[in-house]
Amino acid sequence: MAGISSFGSNPGVALGPLTTNADKLLRQVASKATENSKIDKSSKDFESILLGSWLQQAEQSFGSLPGEDAEDSDTGKEQFQGIAMQSLGASLTSSGGIGIAKMIAKSLHKAEDARVDLAAKTSPVPNK
Repeated sequence: MAGISSFGSNPGVALGPLTTNADKLLRQVASKATENSKIDKSSKDFESILLGSWLQQAEQSFGSLPGEDAEDSDTGKEQFQGIAMQSLGASLTSSGGIGIAKMIAKSLHKAEDARVDLAAKTSPVPNK
């Protein structure tokens, strides 16, 4: 069992480059998964905020009567309606949305893949 604890610490065994390359590969895979989840979350958040804003503007445009007196309205009515429209936008997005998040995510994934490919092509290859 003593040999297991000192595995990789033998000075005569050359595990440095292999371990370094394997670590780089694992970090790249983890990084790619992390980047993909960030892109998906960001695009859904954007669509949610956009839908909420559109719904809030529509509510303000069509939610009042032409002769309604503005002084009679609740002081917190606009804030609660804003919160409700943002929540409705988030619900719409989580149930599929209108496709904006998918378009943005596709574009960002393509840009990220191009960036990774360019970085891989321009990174120096270690000498053996």
